[in-house]
Amino acid sequence: MRIPITTGHKCPVCGGRIEAKRAIEVGHCFKLGTRYSAAVNATYLDENGQPQLIYMGSYGIGLDRLMAVVVELHHDKDGIVWPDSVAPYQVHLVHIGKEGDGTKEQAEALYADLTAAGVEVLYDDRDGVGAGVKFKDADLMGIPWRVTVSARSLEQGGVEVKRRSESERRILPIEEYPILLNPALLNS
Repeated sequence: MRIPITTGHKCPVCGGRIEAKRAIEVGHCFKLGTRYSAAVNATYLDENGQPQLIYMGSYGIGLDRLMAVVVELHHDKDGIVWPDSVAPYQVHLVHIGKEGDGTKEQAEALYADLTAAGVEVLYDDRDGVGAGVKFKDADLMGIPWRVTVSARSLEQGGVEVKRRSESERRILPIEEYPILLNPALLNS
């Protein structure tokens, strides 16, 4: 029997007022009873030594739905803004430079150091793609930290660091590179 529930109705259990909200199912729980255990005679012995059918349940979390909820809650006009705890990568390393300007070698050395330290890095080393496209792609993907190695950043003595959720960019001096090995420290 279906009972319609409307905002403002009184809850029959606690007496509070019901409030309807939009939601998405990210998990489920099904009571299966003894239907499947009876089919295969799956039993256990109770306290009296008598066989009893196993009472079964099915429980699950829809990871695809869960990720959709995270994206729905954590995005802006430019794309996803992954929370650190569920981001597929911690750092989006962007190389911008020309052949022979030293930027590629610096970016690859930084990539090697970060990955050796266990930092999950997405390295954008695409040639022939402009900085604007790379930055737009980085914003769209939403990885928490964007680290850019460019001739301009190296001239300023380091790499450009930007948190995806913020607009501020700053130059991290080369001698402070070790802080990148633990991106959580960049928050301070």
